[in-house]
Amino acid sequence: MADNRQDSAEPDGTLEQARPDEIVPSGHHPLIGAMPVAATAALLQACGSGSAGSGTASSTTPGPPTAITPTWSPPADSPYARFLQQAQFDSSEADIAAVKSKGYATWLDEQMALPSSPGAWDWLDSRGYSVVDMREFYFAEWYLPDYMIWNQLVRSPDPVRRRMALALTEYFVVGIDGITQPWFKAHQLANYYDILCNNAFGNFRQLLEEVTLSVAMGSFLNTLNNEKEDPFSGRQPDENYAREVMQLFTIGVSQLNLDGTAKTDASGNPLDSYTQADVTNLARVFTGYVTDERDGYTKSPAPPFYYNVAKATYTRKPMMFLTYRHSQLEKKFLGTTIPANTDGPESLRIALDTLANHPNVGPFISRQMIQRLVTSNPTPAYVSRVATVFNNDGTGTRGNLKAVFRAILLDDEARSTANLSAPAHGKLREPMLRFAQWARTFKLTSKRGTWKISPPNWGATTLSQYPFRSPSVFNFFRPGYVPPNTRLAELKATAPEFQLVNESTVGQYVNFLENILPDGIYVRGPELIEPPMKDSSTDGYDLAPDYSAEIALATDATALVRRLNLLLAAGRLSEATETTIINAVKSDKLIASSPDSAKSKTVARAILFVMCAPEYLVQK
Repeated sequence: MADNRQDSAEPDGTLEQARPDEIVPSGHHPLIGAMPVAATAALLQACGSGSAGSGTASSTTPGPPTAITPTWSPPADSPYARFLQQAQFDSSEADIAAVKSKGYATWLDEQMALPSSPGAWDWLDSRGYSVVDMREFYFAEWYLPDYMIWNQLVRSPDPVRRRMALALTEYFVVGIDGITQPWFKAHQLANYYDILCNNAFGNFRQLLEEVTLSVAMGSFLNTLNNEKEDPFSGRQPDENYAREVMQLFTIGVSQLNLDGTAKTDASGNPLDSYTQADVTNLARVFTGYVTDERDGYTKSPAPPFYYNVAKATYTRKPMMFLTYRHSQLEKKFLGTTIPANTDGPESLRIALDTLANHPNVGPFISRQMIQRLVTSNPTPAYVSRVATVFNNDGTGTRGNLKAVFRAILLDDEARSTANLSAPAHGKLREPMLRFAQWARTFKLTSKRGTWKISPPNWGATTLSQYPFRSPSVFNFFRPGYVPPNTRLAELKATAPEFQLVNESTVGQYVNFLENILPDGIYVRGPELIEPPMKDSSTDGYDLAPDYSAEIALATDATALVRRLNLLLAAGRLSEATETTIINAVKSDKLIASSPDSAKSKTVARAILFVMCAPEYLVQK
């Protein structure tokens, strides 16, 4: 992603969205229309303001038209909601009460102890997507990964595990567009997500091995079908995975101190952590692996007559090793030597042990997981404390991810209210997390159980970020990105998520909210597991939120906005912003006898304003 992207933009507010596939130009937003003009402009400007990313809302918050009350204060349960929104996707009233009663550590330990819920691969299989028949070539469809992952993120009963696994998808990156193995891409990604979920609270070394041997990663970074050198043709082992497993998944490009800062030479230049020779030698380890298709094949009876499509079960098996394709040369890398003629599985064990035990791994992964969960610009001391836990969880175990995530979420830098006013603390909420939070907060359901959510196809209402749709192995943004021409740049503070922010993405986000908030998500042929080629009589809002609790408060603007402030923004909306939104809600002049349809529209507008407020967009 280009590093010259601007950090701020103002949406022009000229598009409304009638349906996912139909953009209607208009000078009027149906949700915003009744809001006072000055307040509308202020909130929409805040939605794209670069200074919001600095963590200081004062420069973008609308001026207070009136005071709500002389004794205004944030919701009392704000600290618990803030913790929940870091640990999982949302902060329901029930979860807030549970954390408040049990304490952060006890609640978190209970959640991490829950077994992984039914997996993504099984969900696809249960829906019939493993079948090859005349109706649909599911093994080649592009939309199924979206159905699968959103079902997992929105409906799974173990959201802490799913949240950690989602963070790991941005570290061990696999993107559907880069998968070269064409059969059952959705199943490949589903199994990959299952691997991340199953190992989210396990050991890093085991996770690294399962990731390495997964068909999805093998296909994405060319370990799959990678062959040994051939002196006659000049072929050499593909180096893609060997390079990225060091650069992105384990040690990084520079030698690191425990606190994540780079070690330097006498001239102050960072010291490299590996060389090209290390890459070349390590690449020999990752040769000889192919898909395990011993379950057999399926022949398609319809055009284009794909014959011998491997059964979907191959996607949930580790890649299979073939000795004759494996390099028997000596392999020297990172100070380790694997003797010539060492067999493949033993070579892999030595290589992964070497990588997992490298001193860089603790600070390297710790800093990036802190960025994904708590703050984009963690202090070196924060990184050091978490990396120390990675190196030794207190029982002599290295790489205990459960202990690492616990350390991240319970650290003083995460929990202290003193950081709420620190300009470089916090993070811009990632677009996919905003959607997941809305969906879980308001209990989004698929009436027919098909979960046909495919936002990448929604044109100008896109979120600009979707799980498993990263444009490259480098994720949607770089961990060291600093937004240019901002207060963050002056502070030399990293804020990776701002690589997604520009004039287009800000406007698209507002359109996206306008499209989904009133009624949910419009679906074609919602009863069908495949998308029909044209509109059908059953088209409609199959994916619908539940606003019943909010509708009950619609005539009490203050109570409604305070509730949304807590559940969505963890109580971070300022008095001025709350006042602006409350006045907008009051302008609808609802009374007890107003129809629920009118109350629902008011609720949707209030949610829109909260989710465009700078104090919401910047998660502290």
